[in-house]
Amino acid sequence: MITMQAFLEGFYITILGVTVVFSVLAILALAMYAIGYLEKRLIEKEAPREVPVIEVKEEAQAEEKPKIEPKKLAVITAAILAYIAEKNAQLRPVPFRKKPSDAWRLYGVQTQMEKVEYFNYELGKW
Repeated sequence: MITMQAFLEGFYITILGVTVVFSVLAILALAMYAIGYLEKRLIEKEAPREVPVIEVKEEAQAEEKPKIEPKKLAVITAAILAYIAEKNAQLRPVPFRKKPSDAWRLYGVQTQMEKVEYFNYELGKW
């Protein structure tokens, strides 16, 4: 029978173990938060604070024209899509057999039969 002293000793050891585990987990969590905070602060220091403003002239934007005309772009796109469709049409599906070969099953049965035959021969029942 368990005495009260042994029960309390086990209870104290359990409490001590749980406390140690959770305190170590808390220390690890605090260390990870501190590392994340320091990394965020270092990244903020490296980033430039002032972004130079680039002025864009309105005349340059108005004079720009697309390099390829929309009709030519449509023709090129249609040709590429036709080429891809033709390439996909040439692909054929890979055939697969629904029933696997019986060779492996027969080999397994034959092996089992040989084991039984050898076992019986060893016992002198052959």
